[in-house]
Amino acid sequence: MKKMNKFMMMFAIALMAAFTFVSCTKEGPAGPAGKDGVDGENGINGVDGTATCVQCHDNSQTLFAKTNQWEHSTHATGGNFERNTGDCATCHTSQGFLGFHNGTYDPTAEGAAISNPNPPNCYTCHNIHSTYTTDDWALTMSGPVTLYNTTETPDFGNGSMCANCHQGRPVEPFPAVGGADITITSSRYGVHHGPQANVVKGVGLFMPGTGYANSAHSNISNTCVTCHMAEAYGTQAGGHTMYLGYDYHGTAELNTAGCATCHSDIDGMLAATEALQEEVAALLADLKTRLDELGATNPGSDNSVSGTFAPEVAGAVLNYKALTEDRSLGVHNPTYVKKVLNNTIAALPAK
Repeated sequence: MKKMNKFMMMFAIALMAAFTFVSCTKEGPAGPAGKDGVDGENGINGVDGTATCVQCHDNSQTLFAKTNQWEHSTHATGGNFERNTGDCATCHTSQGFLGFHNGTYDPTAEGAAISNPNPPNCYTCHNIHSTYTTDDWALTMSGPVTLYNTTETPDFGNGSMCANCHQGRPVEPFPAVGGADITITSSRYGVHHGPQANVVKGVGLFMPGTGYANSAHSNISNTCVTCHMAEAYGTQAGGHTMYLGYDYHGTAELNTAGCATCHSDIDGMLAATEALQEEVAALLADLKTRLDELGATNPGSDNSVSGTFAPEVAGAVLNYKALTEDRSLGVHNPTYVKKVLNNTIAALPAK
């Protein structure tokens, strides 16, 4: 019983202590409001994260139109970007082209190859997403172009972007008029598939005889771009399709949007173009017949035949392939092309 009384007394003391603690820590009434202070200086507004993006990605649909045109171009659909090794990659792939020109890709290195290759695209020609402004439309290449098989370094204006690839590849040995015989060891002897820059400027082909001159087309401002990237006809021609011809209800038409600046008589120009191409096609056919007779090519094939030939014959093979691969049938440089073909045929030895 004494123990119980002692316990109850200790419990009462603890309870009183607890009440005393609570009453001592109770918050008193709020004091009067303090004086209102002066507002601080407002901070500077930040830049909208999309402020630069919308300079290109605006609501005009221009970017979509250009992208849509490119998607129908041979650059996008040609498929040759699978050729991603060695020297091929420098023109057939976007990464190889840029890497070759900025020194980060060496096509001569053992095992040189581009991983995950892309075809030529926006990033190939433009400085896309460098500043995230319209400055990114600037071209990645400009100025004079060092052409193979010649010491000439012509400037194509904005077309220099194109000429870096659309030129004849190196030919070794290159025939010299009156020089040593040439031993051809490959069916692919020639300047490869894209010698347009050489034809436009009239350099880098085998040029026997005299009387060479360029037409006015070689001096067109921005060369390739002026004609091939003129006002687009949907996704069939012009703009970033870079095609010149299109189909209009089953009829082949020429996109003349880039021609009108110089040619006021479009119908007359079209008639003259048709006549020129017929003339050049006939000269090419004549040259091919002579090469077949001389055994430098075989009938029905544009491939060269291995063997040792006079420089005039080897040069004729080179010119035939170059002007066939140019694909304009003389339009790129009418005066020069006709003179090359006539002089080449005249320089061939008799059978």
